[in-house]
Amino acid sequence: MQETAFIWDLDGTLLDSYEAILSGIEETYAQFSIPFDKEKVRAFILKYSVQDLLVQVAEERGLDVDKLNQVRAHSLAEKNAQVILMPGALEVLSWANQQGIQQFVYTHKSDNALTILRDLGLDVCFTEILTSQSGFARKPSPEAATYLISKYHLKPERTYYIGDRLLDIEFALNSGIKSLNFFSCNKEGNQQIRALEDIITLLSNQ
Repeated sequence: MQETAFIWDLDGTLLDSYEAILSGIEETYAQFSIPFDKEKVRAFILKYSVQDLLVQVAEERGLDVDKLNQVRAHSLAEKNAQVILMPGALEVLSWANQQGIQQFVYTHKSDNALTILRDLGLDVCFTEILTSQSGFARKPSPEAATYLISKYHLKPERTYYIGDRLLDIEFALNSGIKSLNFFSCNKEGNQQIRALEDIITLLSNQ
């Protein structure tokens, strides 16, 4: 499988981090006296993104979105210890490395993602890690995938973006690569997984 490549999303895919994210947003809201509805916020960030949420809140309340981001980033960095691996993550990462599959990360997280992956001992699994601070257009723009495909001579038909949201599927399809996703979607090019270990089964049978 040496011509196969995985590009991983982080939050909700490799990392069980949504509780830490929600806690950080709650603290940020509290600093600006914004009412916090956990389930509404959770639903919004799963459908869109934390950045979209902060932009909307800033517009609605006449706040500086950069200031909101700074407060949230500081709060989230303090919660790194709360972030754990999703079930099966270590097994799939190890299997992929044994199979000679090149692995990358593209996440909307800040460079704090590098710290989390290093603390978990996972940074060595990846050839390159791209974050929101790497300078690429946000998903679903294909810009980051195009960069990785070009730099590492990846074969699009053997490259998979692994995620948990519709946004991740759209990113994969816009990039001309395949999608493995927890989200149920009948779009051609996407295969739904219910657990990360499903990836081993799917690719072993191809």
